[in-house]
Amino acid sequence: MTDALQAAELIDERPDERLDTSRLEPYLRAHLPGAEAPLSVRQFAGGKANLTYLVRFGQSEFVLRRPPLGPIPPGAHDMRREHRVLSVLHRCYPLAPTSLLLCEDESVIGAVFVVHERRHGFVIRDDIPPEFAGRPELNRGIGDALIDALADLHLVPPAEVGLDDLGRPEGFLERQLSGWVRRWHAAQGGVEAERAAGDMAPVIEWLEGRLPNSRGAALLHNDYRLDNCLLDTADPGRIVAVLDWDMCTQGDPLADLGYVLNYWVEPGDPEEWRQIAAMPTWREGFPSRAEAIARYAARTGFDVSAIGWYQVFAAFKLAVIIQQIYIRYVRGQTQDRRFEFYWRRVLGLAAKARGLASIDGMK
Repeated sequence: MTDALQAAELIDERPDERLDTSRLEPYLRAHLPGAEAPLSVRQFAGGKANLTYLVRFGQSEFVLRRPPLGPIPPGAHDMRREHRVLSVLHRCYPLAPTSLLLCEDESVIGAVFVVHERRHGFVIRDDIPPEFAGRPELNRGIGDALIDALADLHLVPPAEVGLDDLGRPEGFLERQLSGWVRRWHAAQGGVEAERAAGDMAPVIEWLEGRLPNSRGAALLHNDYRLDNCLLDTADPGRIVAVLDWDMCTQGDPLADLGYVLNYWVEPGDPEEWRQIAAMPTWREGFPSRAEAIARYAARTGFDVSAIGWYQVFAAFKLAVIIQQIYIRYVRGQTQDRRFEFYWRRVLGLAAKARGLASIDGMK
């Protein structure tokens, strides 16, 4: 069972996403300790933006990550940032894998890439694996562990790991909102583009008019959710790694909490919420959103009274991310057919944001 859960994450490389090993192999042999035996490459199937590969040299395993194909929005998919964070964060936050190598020579594979240690575990995506189904006490443990791991990250003093100059925490929320609004406008197009723009306009206005006073700075993951965590196959209530750190920065920690709550679907929520973006928190035993917020507040001591704004912002931010992925498909920058109907998710997230904000005339 353990091997099957981990193997399910791996596929043969997608034809348009294959690594060119003609330059990669000699580069890794020259720069990566342990890269001596014959090379083999497989691709991790999950993830919808950065491309992630399992690189094996005999028994030595490494994870290679690179940005997606096609043009990259400024500041997005920052492998340099990921390497900087993961080369030090593990000292105070053991769930962060250690980055071993940063390659800034784009002639090697056509992009900047990082190589970090491999952690062994499995990922929960849309639902609990059949092997662990029907165990509400396990679901409670997974939900609690997810919140605890986020809280513990936010309690890491950035200076202790040399990341106190990462990002600019002053004015963080203002810059986040204006930046994601710019990205939204830059990624317009595709099916129902006019409707999506019209539906989102009042959400942007609502967010701009109710910007909360940001609390002190913490290290943020910036894409924190259950499927960016590796769980222990022997004890799925234990997280063994938190993955995907290319957007890590310093800022208001409630931005991370609001983001994960956007995926935290409860049994009584609209069915569309589950279809758009969800963790299997609607299964019996998982904490409610209110319980998750209370647990986070108790573990961190932070004031969470303004969390509603952060939840609306998270729905908007996720809509922008989905639109950016979708427009890459529309423009022919990826042939991955998973993205063909992502415009529906964008419309759904616009409706969710309007509902969370109680905007009149919600569609």
